[in-house]
Amino acid sequence: MKALVLCTALLSVAGCATDAIQRVPKVDVVDGREVEPAVVAAPARSNGAIFQADRYRPLFEDHRARLVGDTLTVQITEKVSATQKSTSTVDKAGTVDAGITALPLVNPNSFGRASAAANSSNTFSGKGTTENSNDFSGTITATVVRVLANGHLIVAGEKQIGVNANVDVLRFSGQVDPRAIAPGNSVPSTAIANVRIEQRGRGQQAEAQSMGWLSRFFLSLWPV
Repeated sequence: MKALVLCTALLSVAGCATDAIQRVPKVDVVDGREVEPAVVAAPARSNGAIFQADRYRPLFEDHRARLVGDTLTVQITEKVSATQKSTSTVDKAGTVDAGITALPLVNPNSFGRASAAANSSNTFSGKGTTENSNDFSGTITATVVRVLANGHLIVAGEKQIGVNANVDVLRFSGQVDPRAIAPGNSVPSTAIANVRIEQRGRGQQAEAQSMGWLSRFFLSLWPV
């Protein structure tokens, strides 16, 4: 009985340690999984006329996203590269020579070897290089979740692909200027403001790439 209680306590501590130690970086992506278009009341019909307001569609209308619930295709083409280099060099050298040739009431020949010399040198050299590169490309169809007062669209989309015991999740959100939407109802991610992209995996493959909870526990407590 004591062994069972001890095992239960250890499992509870292990679960708490896993939640406390495993910190997954969070991406603030707008949730757009459940978006319904606003219900617009149909205008009263005027029977007998050729023009019907409730059935009107412009003949040359370009079908682009503009209302809540509309969809548009986002071409994700994010590429960020940064390089920083620094070099520092400091040189310092000094020389001191001193000697005594004469003193009052002392024979000058007594100072033949009375001399002193000193040399000093200091050299410092330092170099540093920092490089960071990110390349992300893909396509996702997002839904308009909100229309701002200036007409800009807040879009969000999510894509999940499951293969065997693994699931890849891609989430996207951002602010789109309708003037940046190209024909075909598509827009590149480089023309979208406040872009948030998240790609994570769930399943055996993702678990195999993460550190075990016991290793993270000792790593967080290790003072070095």
